[in-house]
Amino acid sequence: MDFEAVRQAAESYKADMSRFLRDMISHPSESCGEREVVACIRAEMEKLGYDKVEVDGLGNVIGYMGQGDKIIAFDAHIDTVGVGNRDNWEADPYQGFETDDIIYGRGGSDQEGGMASAVYGARIMKDLNLIPEGYQIMVVGSVQEEDCDGMCWQYIVNKDFPSKEEAQRRIEFVVSTEPTDGGIYRGHRGRMEIRVDVKGVSCHGSAPERGDNAIYKMADIIRDVRALNESGDGPSNPIKGLVKMLNPAFNPQHAEDAQFLGRGTCTVSQIFYTSPSRCAVADSCAISIDRRMTAGETWDSCLREIEELPSVKKYGDDVKVSMYMYSRPSWTGEVYETECFFPTWINKESAAHVQALVEAHRGLYGDARVGHADPDPRYDTMALRSTRPLTDKWTFSTNGVSIQGRYGIPCVGFGPGAEAQAHAPNEINWKQDLVTCAAVYAAAVKLYKPENRTGDVSEFRQGLTDNNIQ
Repeated sequence: MDFEAVRQAAESYKADMSRFLRDMISHPSESCGEREVVACIRAEMEKLGYDKVEVDGLGNVIGYMGQGDKIIAFDAHIDTVGVGNRDNWEADPYQGFETDDIIYGRGGSDQEGGMASAVYGARIMKDLNLIPEGYQIMVVGSVQEEDCDGMCWQYIVNKDFPSKEEAQRRIEFVVSTEPTDGGIYRGHRGRMEIRVDVKGVSCHGSAPERGDNAIYKMADIIRDVRALNESGDGPSNPIKGLVKMLNPAFNPQHAEDAQFLGRGTCTVSQIFYTSPSRCAVADSCAISIDRRMTAGETWDSCLREIEELPSVKKYGDDVKVSMYMYSRPSWTGEVYETECFFPTWINKESAAHVQALVEAHRGLYGDARVGHADPDPRYDTMALRSTRPLTDKWTFSTNGVSIQGRYGIPCVGFGPGAEAQAHAPNEINWKQDLVTCAAVYAAAVKLYKPENRTGDVSEFRQGLTDNNIQ
């Protein structure tokens, strides 16, 4: 491998990647509104000579380099969150500015910067003849991730391939280009969106004893949900806290992975009620629970934990615990209904696809994270990166929840930008990160050793449970 040639090729595209990222940012692309940015990406791929570019029924834009039967894929979600309070932004979030080192605007780090690096990384592979024989490179600009992470890849696996099994056979591995602060990420916690509904009976507020106040019942349940998150796991805790999954006594098979990923959490994120008036007892109350899952926790176990809270059991049939469903139409009008269930996944550090990126990074840039150093702390990356291992995990969730979590297709993360920039005002990305990632992508595909792939690459994923997930 001529690492210097790869570095020089990536550096030669720095201005093009920067311009392309600014072009994407200029098209507002919140979930379900990605039409314009899809057209922008498609045009860039066609200009760069991709062998095939298509937009599928959901609206994902997919470009291919090479002709082989096996696939190495790169995923970047191209939808963004909104801008929030415009007064918190120093410049127009959709026009912004650039300096010699950074690009400013909504979607810069989360996650259109990854699209820029992947699109040009594949071009470098073609320029330098790095695509392995028998493989094609698949670059995916995926939609609706901010709304329902992984649903876009559920659509790709189940609709864009003849069968799920065919997708699993052909796709050797996927690189998620979500921001990784210069690190190579081998997994992250999963999550669920849980709803709890409580029934009551209304009456006039002047005589509340005649009714059955659903809000009071829910107050008891909320107290128990908080205890589930905050309590310890010792014998004095009637509600064993989620920290228990870090303890081999409660999680004998997966405690080590849970310790790497971090403990699960739960929090009440929304509350709703119905009442005939402000002068009446509430006759229903509901809450949403944001549940983060670590290794060893499953769809069933997380719902069962809520169902077995003392307050939920106390109110019996008046309480219903369920999972939210997602069914918003995409920008094409297509609806792909799915559960709001986003599975935990983790790889062995020794996995062949993880090591391909590690070896590429080592050959190009060394064993430590790299990035732009700046005297202005707003633009400096190295203060954080210099203290962290090269191989690590995300705090937030990605499309890997479906790619590996549901389907067992090996996934690994390496992308330009910083997690801390995601969903924040004054979002930026670093031009040097675009170059670094494009170079590592190009080198990694050639360094990948399929003969080293093993069947136990996924140490934990939800697809290994008995849940009937599609």
